[in-house]
Amino acid sequence: MIPDRTTSMQLLNEAYELNPGPWKAHSLVTAECAEKIAACCPGMDSEKAFIFGLLHDIGRRFGVTQLAHVINGYDYLMKLGFDEPARISLTHSFAEKDIHTYIGKPDVSEADYQRILNLIASFDYDDYDRLIQLCDSIAMAEGPADIVTRMSDVKNRYGFYPQKKWDKHLELQKYFEDKMGKSLNEVLSCQTSNHQTQ
Repeated sequence: MIPDRTTSMQLLNEAYELNPGPWKAHSLVTAECAEKIAACCPGMDSEKAFIFGLLHDIGRRFGVTQLAHVINGYDYLMKLGFDEPARISLTHSFAEKDIHTYIGKPDVSEADYQRILNLIASFDYDDYDRLIQLCDSIAMAEGPADIVTRMSDVKNRYGFYPQKKWDKHLELQKYFEDKMGKSLNEVLSCQTSNHQTQ
């Protein structure tokens, strides 16, 4: 089940009130990018893509967290009965099905760490999982960035960026460019300067 756009915006706004930060703008940019890319891909639903992008970081409503936001978002949306965006809230951080590629602190209990491992392993990624993984990797609070610029920004702030995650994101870019028959920069007018977001 998927909420409509109005409900999704209400959920995002409520979450922002609980934990203000640049993550809301990042979520909006992710949603807009997903909508535009999906509209260019045969067989994809741009409205569904927008909602998935809007809610992918909804776990941040529970405070300033790192790995915890993916399982918090999953549990929150599952309780609301929104199983599809719940899945996206977890898969968006794992283009590679490897929890060790997560960039940030593993601020979860051992039980939740194991749940994340098990859930990732159980999901058979589809194009919506891949799309939000890609859009999350290019969305800055100020707008979409060239993917290498965005990943370099993250690498500079955290001090590392797993090579297989880097390579997977470039693979996702090519995958969607092939589906669209045009470049990401052409569809999104990506920025190439560095900005800060989370």
